[in-house]
Amino acid sequence: MIPISGIYEVAIPVRDVPRAEAFYREVLGLEVGLRDARRNWVFLRAGGLAGMLVLQEETGEWPSRHFAFSLRDADLDRAAAALKDRGVAVEGPVALDWIPARSIYFADPDGHLLELCATLEPARS
Repeated sequence: MIPISGIYEVAIPVRDVPRAEAFYREVLGLEVGLRDARRNWVFLRAGGLAGMLVLQEETGEWPSRHFAFSLRDADLDRAAAALKDRGVAVEGPVALDWIPARSIYFADPDGHLLELCATLEPARS
């Protein structure tokens, strides 16, 4: 068995890198790790050195996708309020008992479904 400890990088197709970058930086607070002008990609740090997402400009048609970001439960309600203050439509928080977690859902400018997921301590029996 390979001892994988998590996911480090995820690629997100976008129609316009500057528009998507503005959303992910200004609304979600992610920081630029690297700009690859040759391919028109921007690597954004999600959680410091814990992981990256790559905004990749792609022409043509592609389906919207789902991406979830983790945060502490203590920050979830404040994050929902901050998104709403910026005019972003937010659904939730939703209880996900099977994880256990609480999540909120919203869309990015390209229609991808984004989730902020706060895992919770499992109930003790």
